[in-house]
Amino acid sequence: MAAEPIVLFDNGHHKCLMFDSLVTGEGVQSNQFLVVDGKHEALIDPGGDLTYTPLSVAASKYMNIRDMDYVFASHQDPDIIGAIDRWIVHTRAKIVTSKLWARFLPHLVSSYVTNQLSGSVYDRIVSIPDGGANVRFGDSYLQCLPAHFMHSVGNLQFYDPVSKILFSGDLGASMGGEDDHEPVKDFDKHTPNMIGFHRRYIASKKVCGLWANMVRGMDVAMIVPQHGKRFEGPVMVDRFLSWVSEMDCGIDLVSQDNYRQPVEYV
Repeated sequence: MAAEPIVLFDNGHHKCLMFDSLVTGEGVQSNQFLVVDGKHEALIDPGGDLTYTPLSVAASKYMNIRDMDYVFASHQDPDIIGAIDRWIVHTRAKIVTSKLWARFLPHLVSSYVTNQLSGSVYDRIVSIPDGGANVRFGDSYLQCLPAHFMHSVGNLQFYDPVSKILFSGDLGASMGGEDDHEPVKDFDKHTPNMIGFHRRYIASKKVCGLWANMVRGMDVAMIVPQHGKRFEGPVMVDRFLSWVSEMDCGIDLVSQDNYRQPVEYV
């Protein structure tokens, strides 16, 4: 039986839903998102084969999968858009992603799928420039924000101005915590679940600070990562912005010891 989603926002016309329990087996836990505006629907970071079937079943309770408008992909990772071929063949959706990955994503589509299409895979992809763009969606729009090097070189985040939710992809991600369906209630207690991931996957403190400056100029009520807990309300949003701006990560931490010939055999 498909898991029930978490309602992040619902004003009767516009809603944002989060699915957080669809990954089974050895796959990394991840969140998938459905945004609905009237009769228009979009999925954000729907994942790969591990989540395609349970997500399509669960989301079909809230929309007509075939007529979906968009699939938004923050970057190229398998847990983001690994099932692109199935979304392309089973829906009419456009795939929205960074222009840096627009030419790479067709490599994930099998020849069996491409032979069923009337045009090319690339015709179904909306390439977003480095500076981002606003994508018209129903009576509103979804904003594709530049989030370079957090962690992908071509990385986007998605902001919904109706719900004021920022879908932050890998930024803010946490691993190993409990009750991931709940928002962060104790920021200091939550920090150990984020620190290892950010040190390894986010490029540098500089890009985090620049990103935080951008977000501080926006009206953000909630930051929802692709992994783990979300940050709700101005206090938690501000705590996260301050924390991520001051954290050494990525290239801030490397030294010559990280660039030596290996001596071990596997």
